[in-house]
Amino acid sequence: MSAPRPDPLERALPEIAARVARRLLAGGGDGQRLGGIHVTGGAVPRPGSRGAATPGPAGAGPGSDPGPAAGRSRAVVTVECLAGVADGGRFAVPIDALVTALARDEARRRSIELTSTGGGGALRVALGSDHGGFELKGLLAAQLTEQGHRVHDLGTHDEQPVDYPDFAVAVAREVAEGRADVGLCVDGAGIGSAMAANKVPGVRAANCNSVALARNAREHNYANVLTLGGRMVETAAALEIVRAFLGTPFGAQRHGLRVAKIDALDGSAPRRAPISSH
Repeated sequence: MSAPRPDPLERALPEIAARVARRLLAGGGDGQRLGGIHVTGGAVPRPGSRGAATPGPAGAGPGSDPGPAAGRSRAVVTVECLAGVADGGRFAVPIDALVTALARDEARRRSIELTSTGGGGALRVALGSDHGGFELKGLLAAQLTEQGHRVHDLGTHDEQPVDYPDFAVAVAREVAEGRADVGLCVDGAGIGSAMAANKVPGVRAANCNSVALARNAREHNYANVLTLGGRMVETAAALEIVRAFLGTPFGAQRHGLRVAKIDALDGSAPRRAPISSH
């Protein structure tokens, strides 16, 4: 018995997808670029379906859902999106984004880790503090766990005096060696932890005391560790800063090219985890 003949449409799908991707990256259609990835309007979701969210405020920024009135946005990640990412680096894929088969092949070939960082995707979070950040760390751990993230609390576990560099470096190594997607460090001011974490190759730690700085650190500087001052920032503000940091994807390719120059200053490439499945 002869094997069934391949469906002509199935054979043509890869080429169709490639053409669509090229058109999207060229600016075709009514889409826009958000976070370095082309986003184009999709079909309006059915009531009660996933993505049928209430429209957000104007200028809500990357990763926001325009709601059912405007149609659900869909990000498309192609090979061209990875052009500015260094070999062995990472690329932040917005939640529910479409990653083309060619882009996944390119990521594997160049050992680029595809990670989900925006729009509510679950992350592996390395969390650490000294005695000055112990209380805030506990609140952050509770919030992150409630949001569905996987938290690895590296201590400290009480308010006895300890040395902040020990915990900042422990968090940084979790990120650099691929065991965590992002790191959070809390000490009295957040400055010392940033200095210590940035000594670890592959880590880009940013001390942020506002939502605007947290978003900028992610979009423009591809920060993968956030440091906070437990004695400098009000609790409610700190929780919002963390939410903004985790919810903002890495920015456009021009930012990635500049970040690559920062990474080159390390002198050695960090180890990376295998490509994530999302």
